[in-house]
Parts: sequence; structure tokens; C-alpha cells
Amino acid sequence: MKALSLTQPGHLELIHLPEAAAPAAGQALVAIRAIGICGTDISGYLGKMPFIEYPRILGHELGVEVLAVGEDVMHLKSGDRCSVEPYLNCGTCHACRQGKTNCCETLQVLGVHCDGAMRERMILPAGKLHPCNALTFEQLALVETLAIGCHAVNRAAIQPGEDVLIIGAGPIGLTVLEFARLTGAVITVMELNETRRAFVEKHYRDVRVVGSLPDEPCAQVVFDATGHPGSMARTLNFARFTGRVIYVGITKEPVLLDDPLFHRRELTLLASRNAVASDFPRILGLIQSGQIDTRPWITHRCDFDDLPLKMTEWVHPASAVVKAVVLIGQD
Repeated sequence: MKALSLTQPGHLELIHLPEAAAPAAGQALVAIRAIGICGTDISGYLGKMPFIEYPRILGHELGVEVLAVGEDVMHLKSGDRCSVEPYLNCGTCHACRQGKTNCCETLQVLGVHCDGAMRERMILPAGKLHPCNALTFEQLALVETLAIGCHAVNRAAIQPGEDVLIIGAGPIGLTVLEFARLTGAVITVMELNETRRAFVEKHYRDVRVVGSLPDEPCAQVVFDATGHPGSMARTLNFARFTGRVIYVGITKEPVLLDDPLFHRRELTLLASRNAVASDFPRILGLIQSGQIDTRPWITHRCDFDDLPLKMTEWVHPASAVVKAVVLIGQD
């Protein structure tokens, strides 16, 4: 079967893999139908993702169709449409025993630490599949992205009416925005890119959108979704005294921390990594109910075979990509 391998930064190569085997106990054989392209994929493509080694098959934002299941799998059947929880955790380490499977000490994220789903079919742990036949494959492919924002907002413990600043209005920033809105917060989004600012202004009319802010306290909760070390260092300036800062993006570079400012304001600095299993059914329900609508996010699509060429375009800001989705085997 066909697959795409990132053999080195900037080079996606069409390869052929052996056909996926029949699923064993606890497994499911799935056909990959839709793949969301996320910031991790872009960073890996550009050689800037610290956890990706080459060669690597990317792909972890997935809408899949179940083809077959192991004999002990009861919650799935052939033909089911599913979102995929792409975090392969051990279940026995300190973090897993606390229920914080997103921080498993030996975590393997599909398409990051191990090969992912830029292929036609693959075997997955059945417990990592979340069925929802009411949604399209494209919608299912965006559930994992939304889970990143869901987990980050849960980490922040936002109270109704609190001032929230979200720095960066790319796909991850938008997922934070979706869940911050559900808390009843008063939200400002800061984004340098004019096209992304216009997108937020059009689709989120209850949100204040700015291109810049002075370096002074303006929010009780500050999210940085840029993955840029300079921006991440600057977040402390925006946090009010006793405020909370949450790093959602990730960078290879050290982030400088202004310790006197950090102490004087008694700030809380939080990292947010991945998501947990309970986030997925919640998100599926929110999409079904119409409380979250990600359809306007998908600005670019392509077929699987066209991705190597399209990827060279999508990594540039001039492409105006909000969210790109790769389609496999869909009419």
C-alpha cells in the first residue's frame, strides 16, 4: 500500500509498505480517510520539531473507517467512522497511574515519536478509536486538534468573566479560543498575520482581535500558541498580578524567563501537552450539537498523491492556510 515518508526536512517521498495484517485482540484495522495537517507536521517538515526523527511517516489528526476488529473488541464494528486518539501510552508509569496518560513517561505519539497515518491502512489499538457515525471524516480528523485546546483550557481553570489573552490564531490558537469561549471568559486574540486576524473577526464576533499590545498586564490568563521562544518569553508581561500563563506551543529553543517579574506578580506558569481520552467524546458531542463548528477552518484540501507538492506551498504564510486536510479514498 502507498505511504508518504518524510525522509528529511522538506522532502516527502512516496513509498510502498506491506499490507496491514488482520487485527489481533484489542486491535482494529482502519482505512485512513482524512488527515489534518497540523503545526507539528509543518514543524517536522521544516526540521524544527524537537521530537521528530527522520525518516518519519507523519499523520496523527485522523478520520478513519473501521475495516475489521479483533475478536474481543465490542465498541466498534466494520464501517464505523472514528476519530483517533493518537497518544500511545504504557498504562503503568507514574503519570499513567494518575490518569495523566498524555504525560506517559514513554509516550509515543503517532506521526511524531513513531510512524503515523500518512498511509492507506493501518492497525491501531481499538481503545484509541472514538466512533461517531454522525460526523464526516473531515470533522473527525479535527477532533484531535480540538483536544489540544480543550486540555489547555482545562489546565488553565478559567473562571467566568476572567480576562483571557490568546497569542496566535493558527489552528491551535483557534482550538484554545473555542474552549475558552465556553467558559464565559472575556477574550482577546493577538495575531500578527492580517489574514488570520480577519478570519477570527469574521467567525468570532464576540472576541476582541488585535495585531499587537503594549508590554503591560492585561489578562488574568494568557495562552501562547505560537511556539516562538520570543513570544513565549514575552507572555509574562501580559499577565496580571497572580495571573496564569499556559504554553500550548512548543519550541526547540530555550525560553528566557524574567524571574523578578515572575516572582513579583506571583505568576503560575503551566505547560499543556496533548490531551486525555475523556476529551474526545466531549468534543464529538460538542460538534454534533453545533456548539463547535470547525467547517470554516478547512481552507485547503488535497488528495493523498498531491500532498508532496502541496506541502511545499502550505508551509508559507502567503498560502493563507488556516487548516489543510488530506483526503484518501473518498469520492
